[in-house]
Amino acid sequence: MSQFFDRHRPMLDTALSALRRREFWTPFPEVPSGKIYGETAREDGAVAFTALQRRPFDLPGHPEESRLGAEQSPFGPALEISYPSASVDTLIAASQAAAPALAQAEIEVRVGACLEALVRLNRMSFLIGNATMHTTGQAFAMAFQAGGPHAQDRGLEAVAMAWDEMTRFAGAARWEKPQGKGAPVVLDKHWTVVPAGVSLAIGCNTFPTWNSYSGIFASLATGNPVVIKPHPAAILPLALTVRVLREVLDEAGLPADAVLLAVDGPGAEITKQLATDPAVRLIDYTGSGTFGDWLRRNTTAALFSEEAGVNTVTIAATDDLAGMCANLAFSLALYSGQMCTAPQNIHIPRRGIQTDQGWKSFDQVASAIAAAIDTLLSDPARAAGVCGAIANPATLARIDAARASGRVIRDSTPLGEGRTATPLLLAVEDGDPACERECFGPITYLVAVDDADAGIARAASLARDKGAITAALYDLDEGRIARAVLAFADAGVNLSINLTGNIFVNQSAAFSDFHVTGANPAGNASLTDTAFVATRFRRVMWRRPAAA
Repeated sequence: MSQFFDRHRPMLDTALSALRRREFWTPFPEVPSGKIYGETAREDGAVAFTALQRRPFDLPGHPEESRLGAEQSPFGPALEISYPSASVDTLIAASQAAAPALAQAEIEVRVGACLEALVRLNRMSFLIGNATMHTTGQAFAMAFQAGGPHAQDRGLEAVAMAWDEMTRFAGAARWEKPQGKGAPVVLDKHWTVVPAGVSLAIGCNTFPTWNSYSGIFASLATGNPVVIKPHPAAILPLALTVRVLREVLDEAGLPADAVLLAVDGPGAEITKQLATDPAVRLIDYTGSGTFGDWLRRNTTAALFSEEAGVNTVTIAATDDLAGMCANLAFSLALYSGQMCTAPQNIHIPRRGIQTDQGWKSFDQVASAIAAAIDTLLSDPARAAGVCGAIANPATLARIDAARASGRVIRDSTPLGEGRTATPLLLAVEDGDPACERECFGPITYLVAVDDADAGIARAASLARDKGAITAALYDLDEGRIARAVLAFADAGVNLSINLTGNIFVNQSAAFSDFHVTGANPAGNASLTDTAFVATRFRRVMWRRPAAA
């Protein structure tokens, strides 16, 4: 049964072309417009989200031994949704029972099911946007984009890469080896794609779908059943995903239990038990380096991780001070800094920099950045739309503790509804230990360095030693820019140079940007390169003499 594959083959072919060309392309529009998704799509999504609250979440046929769920919107209300829960042994047994049929299915059937699921999820983007908003604290526009179309882009990217890798070699061949005057040796050879085994996707609180779809869809496309373990505070977006995937798998003639939801609660966490089960051969993980280290010590599964890092900006000079500060202000305020790509340290020469407005001292640059944040957030509605809410109460405690670690340039304050905080700017000296570890949330250190070269060297060193997903540079000296490009490449971190318009260091585009390089401690995998999919299967051959 390949009706789904035939239906979506044009999209797959275009995705393959986009992967190779690295130009802008998406089949999933990011604009939450009724003209694109239907005139009533926004209202329908809100109504569907409301209908899910205060009742059990339905997952037909899913293993169920109890009901769990205690999600609380960062904007205030509890969702009061309960989800089917089962023991690790039950989930693993169900996953293993589904594995043979999934592995033996034709590649086109698996890939077609993945493509159909992504298209259906795209139609649900307003519902998923609401679910993402009220579990992560993202403002709606961002929740719609990151939870919906952008996550779907990453899922499609992984499916296309998996298809390309699985089909790049012939599946069968007649092999003839000449034997001089004798008859040639003639063999018929066949290769089978053999999946690695059960795949575990460990979801995060802040971007439950965006950070998980690549691994989920890469594993399914390559024939590995997936157990999806959401963060207890952000279950709903992934539960909706599981429901769609199970429906599509069933329609494709594949076992629905190839995708399972693993729900737990505080004090009864099951992630470690899942991760150390011998049946689990693949783990996709986004989260702290502490738990990443635990996984490396305690599991033999192949680990694809995105972890903590210290993202930096180095300001050497600019010919657009206002544009630079506005760009930085948005990057620092967006989702209150709760992004793996958000800058944390801004290195500024202590004697100042040259700008289009003349020479500016360290304090003048710091004040200009603070003023740009104030301007950006001066309108309450816009401020709420940019900052959203704080996903985890621990982030507020982190802000309070950070105030004592430097000279306050701009204080963090609450805004709007729910658990909120604006950016905190602190001035420190180079080498201050406070800024040499990740401080997740709206906390930014303005670091006084000897000069621009010292700032670049410090930023590259932090990326190499502590990890970083993004780095940015503002400079007018082409020679120094060239040196910085080499320094950051050596540190394994992606570099953005002189961003002043409507593109920000936080953003990572599927089909073009390789998100995380896998080349420093911030993560060992990249979304999405060949290595991300190739480890999920092996090729096994059978051969025999050709029939006469």
